[in-house]
Amino acid sequence: MIRALAGLALALPVATPVAAASADQATEQATDQATESTVHATKTVDVASLVERAQAGEARAFAVLYQRFARAVHAVALAKLAAADAHDVVQDVFAQAHQQLGELREPAAFPGWIMTLARRRAIDAQRLEISRRRRHDGEPASQATAPHPALALDAHRALTAIRALPESYAEILLMRLVEDLDGYEIAERTGLTPGSVRVTLHRGMTMLRAALQGGEP
Repeated sequence: MIRALAGLALALPVATPVAAASADQATEQATDQATESTVHATKTVDVASLVERAQAGEARAFAVLYQRFARAVHAVALAKLAAADAHDVVQDVFAQAHQQLGELREPAAFPGWIMTLARRRAIDAQRLEISRRRRHDGEPASQATAPHPALALDAHRALTAIRALPESYAEILLMRLVEDLDGYEIAERTGLTPGSVRVTLHRGMTMLRAALQGGEP
């Protein structure tokens, strides 16, 4: 099991925290200019404050929101989609978020809002892929179940087992094991409490261990 999980972290690409390519040009330019020191300097700024600043038109604030949440969004997408498709969903989600951010009435609700956008986009992409495969190949399986060419066998087995878990567990495990977010970072990105994240990780790892050892997830 340890080898499978280690391979999973190494074999899968994570969501590199750079600007969403489909956001408007001003946001792209601001993100390109956002240096590591800028990100660290704003790390202690709460999410609600960043959202308020982004709603007021500050492109740099939106760039920092991307830096903080891209990996979590990628994990949500990866729970349903192949790696390449998950990357596309990240771009689509932040393009949509940039367009609709002004409609978010409660800035502190951003974590739950962006995760909901991610799940909806991932489900839509999954349905489109299933439809495409049925239409062209006659294969009902989603691309999420197909091996990534760079994925080691153990890593693919671990990813398949994680995807078979209930959504709430799969997403949190991918945030931890693939995106390398710690418990407090996961809590901030999802809107969950740190205690809830700890419980979910513990139960999820127990189910994953059983699945990889031949038991039921």
